[in-house]
Amino acid sequence: MLHLTEYSNSATIRGLAAEIARISRRPARIMEVCGGQTHAILRHALDTLLPPHVHLLHGPGCPVCVTPGDYLDHAIAIARQPGTIITTFGDLLRVPSATHGDLFAAKARGADIRMITSPLQALDFAREQPEKQVVHLAIGFETTAPANAMLAYLARERGQRNVSLLVSQFLVPPILRHISADPANTPDAFLAAGHVCAIMGSAPYEPLARELRRPIAITGFEPADILLGVLAVIRQLEAGEARMENMYPRVVHPAGNPAAQKIMDTVFQIADREWRGLGMVPQSGLALRPEYADLDAAQRFPVSSSPVAVASNADCPAADVLLGKLEPCDCPHFGTRCTPDHPLGAPMVSPEGPCAAYYLHRHG
Repeated sequence: MLHLTEYSNSATIRGLAAEIARISRRPARIMEVCGGQTHAILRHALDTLLPPHVHLLHGPGCPVCVTPGDYLDHAIAIARQPGTIITTFGDLLRVPSATHGDLFAAKARGADIRMITSPLQALDFAREQPEKQVVHLAIGFETTAPANAMLAYLARERGQRNVSLLVSQFLVPPILRHISADPANTPDAFLAAGHVCAIMGSAPYEPLARELRRPIAITGFEPADILLGVLAVIRQLEAGEARMENMYPRVVHPAGNPAAQKIMDTVFQIADREWRGLGMVPQSGLALRPEYADLDAAQRFPVSSSPVAVASNADCPAADVLLGKLEPCDCPHFGTRCTPDHPLGAPMVSPEGPCAAYYLHRHG
């Protein structure tokens, strides 16, 4: 039980904040790349404990937020076909597609869309209803990829022919390269997400920090975890250094989880991937290997045009929010036209989205 208290101890938190203020002399823009980190920062008001010249940016670390609208259009089109079952986590249901509304509306119109807690539940549905085609929406970062890969692997092993995956898996290091290539908006340092690194390990971030010439601190999600990461990168920035530091060693190890990496490598290969609002980022995602192409829902259910369309809202500056260029509360629609009940875009829909986090913790 110790870790439930020592990383949220108020004296520890204030001591870390005081040390950051003591050593920090130059302006610093630090981007966290996980929605869980964003919520921790806002829930505990950690940004208010920092010197005014140390600014925390909220990056594209919400997988639901960066899932493309076209992907959701494809999912809705599949859901409308008779004899199909769509499985998904609940946070994807209300995310707006490019032209056809959202999955929740499709479900309300009669589509068989089922919320699950594990991708392997799709195998149960497929076994129980062999006459149906079960399509799992495989989205997320490296944290969800092993479980989605295991679904494909077991479907192949068990000969479950009525299962397929519609894949939109993302990778963190390529998007950090993409962000760092923008000279007008490059953060000075990054806070990497502990759960992603628990899978992939801390080792890949060592050469990445050198390549980007920016400090990277791997952190957990408790208040002291976040501030330990901020302190680590501030020390480096003040010393003119750029290294990876693992500030979450109780969970993250250099090699990560080899078993999870093995199943990922067995089923997936690296591919170009489109990010909502950010466009196509080369080699930034995962796709099914050719050996698993028969389980690819994109091939099993090709995209076809539909006469029914709902115009997407072009007023949402989601890309600027997800790149740290615009704080949610500075968006002219925040809290007025755009709320969790009536969202204009994905950053307000997803519980991990920065706009939803600001609305929950900062909207009076």
